[in-house]
Amino acid sequence: MSAPDRPVLLVIAHGSRDPRHAATVHALVRRVRALRPDVRVETGFLDFNVPSVRGVLESLETEGVRDVVALPLLLTRAFHAKADIPAVLADAPPRLRVRQAEVLGPSPLLLAALERRLYEAGLAPADRSSTGVVLASAGSSDPEASAVIADIAREWRHTGWCAVRPAFASASLPRTEDAVRQLRELGCARVAVAPYVLAPGFLPDRIARGAAGADVLADVLGPSPEVARVLLERYDAARVPVPAAVVA
Repeated sequence: MSAPDRPVLLVIAHGSRDPRHAATVHALVRRVRALRPDVRVETGFLDFNVPSVRGVLESLETEGVRDVVALPLLLTRAFHAKADIPAVLADAPPRLRVRQAEVLGPSPLLLAALERRLYEAGLAPADRSSTGVVLASAGSSDPEASAVIADIAREWRHTGWCAVRPAFASASLPRTEDAVRQLRELGCARVAVAPYVLAPGFLPDRIARGAAGADVLADVLGPSPEVARVLLERYDAARVPVPAAVVA
């Protein structure tokens, strides 16, 4: 149960026909609850799965909840964060105060989660300098989101990997298989694909098919402890009012 002075955390997931998606989202939310038992955490889906975001908000309002932090379970600020989710939240019951938190990425914790998954897939820290990594995201038609992925790849390259190349499962290029080939041509001794996605589904499956020529394919980020910590960071930042500027 949430402490009286803490808003309810509403995690907003996209939803998918693939049952692995919802199962992964729920596993992540369970980890968040375990980390912060003083925070009430609910889950709502934009599409395909239940409960819907609106359904959760209406239930909370009926219970007498008045303060909610809505957290988009997204890695970049693309269309869903800029349009879909604000539109749903704007239609929330009027007695609810709903604040939208920032999306999860970018964050150093997410890079740590990516590396956790690579090591779980068989790489060792000693392999970094000889391994090229494909940072494979779902892709977006939003140029801001694509630029963020490219920036993350550049930043990650400076931590000791042979090379890091961004790739996209949709909307943008290159595809995963093209980035794998580029790293082979560059001379990396091994190539690893790190899916920068939160849960399994159609596009992550496309990333996996594109990784057929790689030596290592990491799992999706899923309910890794680093992702759970990012969720709580975004929640805390959204629930604490920003101090007003001091006028001299």
